[in-house]
Amino acid sequence: MAYPRQPAPGYGQQPHGQPGQPAYGQPAYGQPAYGQPPPAAGPPGMPHGADPTLWSWFIAVDTDRSGQLSVQELQSALHNGNWSHFNPETCRLLISMFDRDHSGTINFQEFAQLWAYIQQWKNSFDMFDRDRSGSIDQGELINAFSQMGYRLGPEFAKLACLRYSRESPQSIKLDDFIQCCVQLKVLTDVFRQRDTNTNGVITIDYENFLTMAILHMP
Repeated sequence: MAYPRQPAPGYGQQPHGQPGQPAYGQPAYGQPAYGQPPPAAGPPGMPHGADPTLWSWFIAVDTDRSGQLSVQELQSALHNGNWSHFNPETCRLLISMFDRDHSGTINFQEFAQLWAYIQQWKNSFDMFDRDRSGSIDQGELINAFSQMGYRLGPEFAKLACLRYSRESPQSIKLDDFIQCCVQLKVLTDVFRQRDTNTNGVITIDYENFLTMAILHMP
């Protein structure tokens, strides 16, 4: 059976193989160590305990001053390694994962959680990007799937690059990688619920297949 040995990264989980330490550049929360001076006052309106840099970034992209980020505003805040913006599909997916009140937008607390989640994914992406090109090619993607516990072959990796890449059909960037892996986990979880014999085979009629796809594609 081709199920992962353990769940692939999803909401509330760290990407496989990553330590629980804050990533480089990731805001660290908590109180100052004993003997250190208290932190300086942050920008006006900053929530208690928030990271000043992250709050400044949030209010900079909150162009309508609503206290919520839309897909377009979130997209302006998130960049790949080459400074290209995250694609709208990935931003929409991320908002759907962290939007607790189903408003279609995220507030600052949700943005902070989303930011930490992206940093975890970036750590994984950097680990699999062995040539430090800023992209993961098909060979690197096969290794990534394997490290996450998926037994998927070269043809699937080729198809994933073709489906998710916005630039080169041979490689994907960070935003594409996040979208691909999250959707892979969602569909695997749905399949596993129906695979009662855990043999990697299910029987499903056409309408149920369409229903499953529509309801569970992020």
